[in-house]
Amino acid sequence: MTTAQMPKAAPAPEAAAVPRPPRRRREGAAWVFLSPWVLGACVLTLLPMAVSLYLSFTDYDLFNSPNWVGLRNYTQMFTEDPRYWRSVVATLTYVVIAVPLQLALALIVALALKNMKRGKGFYRSAFYAPSLLGASMSIALVWRAIFNDGGTIDNLFGTGGWVFKPGWALLAVALLTVWQFGAPMVIFLAGLQQIPGELYEAAEVDGAGRWRQFLSITVPMLSPVIFFNLVLQTIQAFQVFTPAFAISAGKGGPADSTLFYTLYLYDRGFVASHMGYASAMAWVLLIVIGVVTAVLFRTSRSWVFYASEGDR
Repeated sequence: MTTAQMPKAAPAPEAAAVPRPPRRRREGAAWVFLSPWVLGACVLTLLPMAVSLYLSFTDYDLFNSPNWVGLRNYTQMFTEDPRYWRSVVATLTYVVIAVPLQLALALIVALALKNMKRGKGFYRSAFYAPSLLGASMSIALVWRAIFNDGGTIDNLFGTGGWVFKPGWALLAVALLTVWQFGAPMVIFLAGLQQIPGELYEAAEVDGAGRWRQFLSITVPMLSPVIFFNLVLQTIQAFQVFTPAFAISAGKGGPADSTLFYTLYLYDRGFVASHMGYASAMAWVLLIVIGVVTAVLFRTSRSWVFYASEGDR
């Protein structure tokens, strides 16, 4: 039998296609895995927000049933409460002082660590440690002792206790925030390591000095990271509470110089038992933070440079 007359082998059967489960079944499985997060978001976030919004239109003292008062809490807040506006001024002053100083120090340290050959891991951990400890009440109390009468600052400079001087108490709180520069420093360091070294080599060949390289290469290439840190630290600064509470013993003194917004909110809600008023303050703070964040995103179009885009 010739080769041409030999029977051809039957073609191998195609692999049976694995049937896909119905779409509803796949979606059901996804919701099962997402259910812990969804349940937590609803019970721990959305429901408390809805209750807080309702309470902001009521007179509620934590002990009796809420009494609907409409917009009275908001009108009282804006027109009849001078301490409210002092808390707003103190908070804005703190944000303007603390956030730029913290980011500037974080960037300076990150630039120093970038070129460090030995011990980078140790120094990075050492500088990051205050970010883990600074928000605790114990560190805030130590900070109060440092800036108190007879404390370290008084012994070194003879300036007296900062915590009892209206012009210096807020600066003491701001310095505690600046001291916690570790988190933005680590983010800056990661961003600096992503900048191509060829850009600096080309700039050096063209005769650009260190300062010109920093302004023309480092800042534009690092601008997305700067923007990210700016947004995060600004949001956190508007919500500062523990340092002001510890340094002023919960009173916001002296002369309401450290009466930050959240501290006054705590005073109205849990000290004076005006929970409806405190809820209204909380919603105003949420709106303000949202507006400030939106403004930062809007203005970022003119100064944040993304390497994947051809323009700013």
